[in-house]
Amino acid sequence: MNWIFKRVRQFYRALTAEVSLDDEKYVMAHLNAREQKLFFALGIIDQRHSLNVAYTIERLIIVGKQGIDREFLIRCALLHDIGKADARLTIREKIFAVLVATFAPKKFADELELKGNRAIFIYRNHAGIGAQKLQKLGLFEEARVIARHHSLPRDDDPRELKLLRLADDEN
Repeated sequence: MNWIFKRVRQFYRALTAEVSLDDEKYVMAHLNAREQKLFFALGIIDQRHSLNVAYTIERLIIVGKQGIDREFLIRCALLHDIGKADARLTIREKIFAVLVATFAPKKFADELELKGNRAIFIYRNHAGIGAQKLQKLGLFEEARVIARHHSLPRDDDPRELKLLRLADDEN
């Protein structure tokens, strides 16, 4: 039931997504010009989601995560979905990708991806695509974290990656 509530909330947020002037100022305060270009290439829905992830990171850090590089983690939160920017998936395509990834057998999703379904391809590969973009900017540490943010958790995952996953999952 929790999953359904989360997805309904996510759908509502997508339908009502806005980025305010204060949100834009927040992005400008935490990203340099080249990073801002990547962020603002995202659609409004993904910008709003990334901002929500960053704001959640701020809340999680306040709750007592000492020794965390706050600026690094906010940068990762704001840029974690930049692999979706070029695709500009519609809400319908995003819903389809989530449903297939969640309920369909892996073999079915593999087949769709091989046949060129771009929604499935982006849904499954956006972390790696985004990491490649960040590497081109010389953001190698951010790229390492973002490349793994949808991977299965491991015991040796850095705290920043664990926090990014948690904040992304909440949003």
